[in-house]
Amino acid sequence: MNDQTPQPTDGLWSRLRLIEGQPLAARAEAYTAVHDELFRRLEAGARLDSPGASPSGDR
Repeated sequence: MNDQTPQPTDGLWSRLRLIEGQPLAARAEAYTAVHDELFRRLEAGARLDSPGASPSGDR
């Protein structure tokens, strides 16, 4: 990776580096938690951005 690579400003990059240093079982659990958090953020953003979307997320 070079010095010009943009890095996330919300701490995601450092969080991922921390996860990579953990044992495999803990790493899998931590990546699942990151995935779930990002999924919730994306779903919340999609609901806010889409006036025609239903509250349950169905399309």
